Amino acid sequence: MRQLTLALVSILIVCSTAAVAQQKKLVFIILDGIPAQDLERVDTPNLDQIIQKGGYARAYTGGQRGGYSESPTISAVGYNSILTGTWANKHQVLGNGIESPNYHYWSIFRYLKEARGDAKTAIFSTWQDNRTKLLGENLLQTNFLQIDKAVDGLELDTVQFPHDMQYDYIHRIDELVAQSAAMYLASEGPDLTWVYLQYTDDMGHKFGRSEELDAAIQKADNQVGLIWQALLQRQQDYGEEWQLWVTTDHGREEPEAKDHGGQSESEREVWIATSASGLNAHFFSGKAALVDLLPSFFRVFNLVVSEYWERELDGYPLIGPLSFTNLRLEGRGKNQALTWTPGSAEEQLEVYWSPTDHFSTGGQDEYFLLGKVGANKKEFELPPNLGKRSFFKVLVVGKHHSATAWKVSGKP
Repeated sequence: MRQLTLALVSILIVCSTAAVAQQKKLVFIILDGIPAQDLERVDTPNLDQIIQKGGYARAYTGGQRGGYSESPTISAVGYNSILTGTWANKHQVLGNGIESPNYHYWSIFRYLKEARGDAKTAIFSTWQDNRTKLLGENLLQTNFLQIDKAVDGLELDTVQFPHDMQYDYIHRIDELVAQSAAMYLASEGPDLTWVYLQYTDDMGHKFGRSEELDAAIQKADNQVGLIWQALLQRQQDYGEEWQLWVTTDHGREEPEAKDHGGQSESEREVWIATSASGLNAHFFSGKAALVDLLPSFFRVFNLVVSEYWERELDGYPLIGPLSFTNLRLEGRGKNQALTWTPGSAEEQLEVYWSPTDHFSTGGQDEYFLLGKVGANKKEFELPPNLGKRSFFKVLVVGKHHSATAWKVSGKP
């Protein structure tokens, strides 16, 4: 790998590596606040069909518990971790208020639009802030990102959808959102689509683990089924290659399974279901995370990301080959080491470090080579003088991807 002092010319957009990528279509659905054990208990025939094509696994959200990347298990935080492939210490969405997102960490929508200006995108959402705040549509900070089709904001229409204490209006909005998504996907075939459905979260908050939550999960499964059938029909009619990914944004606190936001195992536990083929060992390991979805989406679209952005991602691809996963910085003081889980094949990893975090403000970080190590070694000891610093980044680069670990005990 070349010296990682980046000139402006190298801070280029992502590119597509094959023309066939234009025929690859991706839809991801977020079903809000469904604990894995409840999803697995309830009859979900449509999700079962999707899983039979690809796979299902439990995963996690919330970043590194007790570490620099610990992230609240709150809805908007989880959505943005999916969209950007980073935890909250980077994207800076810390709650549902979405007060100060750091748009230097791009969303999948921006990556695709910057790479392929002709790519068609869509969002169908029961919460308008997903488009206006998280994606940052038409903001200077997102280079005036435009979404080609949007159906959202219905929760603000209290005439057509008068609010009631049982949240029936949210179910009605979810129904319209799902139906609109299915119709548009079938007729227009956009390249990238996000569908967000909320009713399951409302039932969880109101009733916890209950018949009401079970019924809401089944309703969500029916809505997923509408979208899934539209993709199958589109695939049959036009010969396009479609992938569907379905996940949730957080678990719920035991034993009632009503609340969330903390770092208990049940609040951190999520799940991922997909029709994708080529799922790797990391997907099924139980250690996959919501931040792994973005680099997986890159592989769907055959997008190669400039190292300027790629080295800031916190996730690992869930499809295709891996160099390593589960990178951690262990130890204290001058006795610190990197640890990881090696990929399926032996290869050399390069280890770099940087004393700065200029990326978060739109700048560049200079990285210095520390050494090379075989992936199967599973560990790399850092120089003692490095451990004395209050802040630094360590970057590990493999054949197939890279990942970064931080030390944060003071301001960078």
